[in-house]
Amino acid sequence: MTDRSKGSVDRGPKDTPLTAARSRAIELGPEEFRRLGKELVDRLADIQAGIRERPVTVHGTPAQLGALLPAPALPERGTDPEALLAALPDLLFDHSLLNGHPQFYGYVTSSATPTGALAELLAASVNANVGGWQLSPIASEIEKQTVDWLRQMLGMPNGSSGVFVSGGNMANMVGFMAGVRAKMPESIRKKGLASLQKKWLVYASPETHTWIQKAADLFGHGTDCVRAIPVDDELRADPVALASMLREDREQGHRPFLLIATAGTVSTGAVDPLDEMATLAKEHDLWFHVDGAYGGFAAMLPEQRDRFRGLERADSVAVDPHKWLYAPIEAGCTIVRDPAILPGTFAYRPPYYHFDEEEAETNFFEYSLQNTRGFRALKVWLGIRQAGRAGYEELLRGDIALARELYDRMQGRPDFEAFTHGLSIATFRYVPEHLDLAGSEREKYLNELNEALLEAVKKAGELFVSNAVLGGAFVLRACIVNFRTTTDDVRAVPDLIAKHGKKLHESRTEWRKRGE
Repeated sequence: MTDRSKGSVDRGPKDTPLTAARSRAIELGPEEFRRLGKELVDRLADIQAGIRERPVTVHGTPAQLGALLPAPALPERGTDPEALLAALPDLLFDHSLLNGHPQFYGYVTSSATPTGALAELLAASVNANVGGWQLSPIASEIEKQTVDWLRQMLGMPNGSSGVFVSGGNMANMVGFMAGVRAKMPESIRKKGLASLQKKWLVYASPETHTWIQKAADLFGHGTDCVRAIPVDDELRADPVALASMLREDREQGHRPFLLIATAGTVSTGAVDPLDEMATLAKEHDLWFHVDGAYGGFAAMLPEQRDRFRGLERADSVAVDPHKWLYAPIEAGCTIVRDPAILPGTFAYRPPYYHFDEEEAETNFFEYSLQNTRGFRALKVWLGIRQAGRAGYEELLRGDIALARELYDRMQGRPDFEAFTHGLSIATFRYVPEHLDLAGSEREKYLNELNEALLEAVKKAGELFVSNAVLGGAFVLRACIVNFRTTTDDVRAVPDLIAKHGKKLHESRTEWRKRGE
């Protein structure tokens, strides 16, 4: 018999017995799986019930946490899974930042829904590769339906398409790459960006998330291609200034091709003037991308409709269900107006892929950078079915109201300065009463004090906030995307922060007196 193989042939041991017993190192029988699963879920339910009594975070150094793990040597022999699973919940919940805690207000990280956690178990059990339809038929259809439900939440036109990705960075980068494919010459697919004569430019405000610098850098455009749009007093992109920039850049021989607006900035929750920017994008033949990773879903609220007008005109939109739809991480999504643009951007088929072209199959490996893809959509699909549009509207509206409550309380206190309220974000800083400093000296002291205060609050574990820098001022920032947070929780925040601020100020004042 002729050996027709062109590659090497792996010659393994000839007499290895391939029996069912070979899987015993990792397999669980159905009864053991049922018992261990029930014990684990029971423990998780107990932790969830008592999460208010836990600190939001426990301070520890990398060395201290590393000491809690097994010896660094690779385990030679296995361990009973019952013992492993029994110990893991306490290890993880005792030494993690609990974004499911009602007093967690950091970054834009939400509490994860319990049904979302169960959906993750289901998705992992099926273990679908949602790259090719034939590899994941029902999972692919669920992802298509979930993308369309998100489209409806945003008000994007019927017929739009999209894909689930890991999160906001990747969702925005997919939109960026779609814009490159739609607006830049086809020749760059072979010859690269170096073949271009003109300078191709991107426009975004300084409040845009750093994903844009990352995309411009990693995809070969260079960060110099990103032009900063001036902002107004509310930190929104200024469309008048943008129009002037576009005219001037064209007059200088450059080629604008991509305009980015943000629907809910990370620092303050500002929403750029989407409708005016969409008009400019159309006038100047720009790809119009909206970063709605944080705030995009607020577009479904009737009272927010005017603020988000123009979102429906975007060529691409990035959203993160793992932010304001409370899905477990990871769940980002890119939605595009033209359903052909993503396959036109990402589709490369190796010869060992064979699909039925006569059926209308959606192969998601053609929609983003990933070939092998997890079943991210299931937890979002289940959440939408559980809550419905009305349920999510109520939750988002509540988060916004809580942020307003916090802002108003800070504004009414003599020991705080309230800076901004936008969507579900409030920013503020602690200012000691009767502070005897003025001008730049005062600002320097308050920046240093609030930076130290941020770390003190984190270490205390009673609540967790993050920070922003606004006009040179270091401020504390609370972002509420948390269905467990109540009015009583928010009302407790000023006093919890103030007690640490007062202690820090008094210690610094005493130190200054001793130095005089």
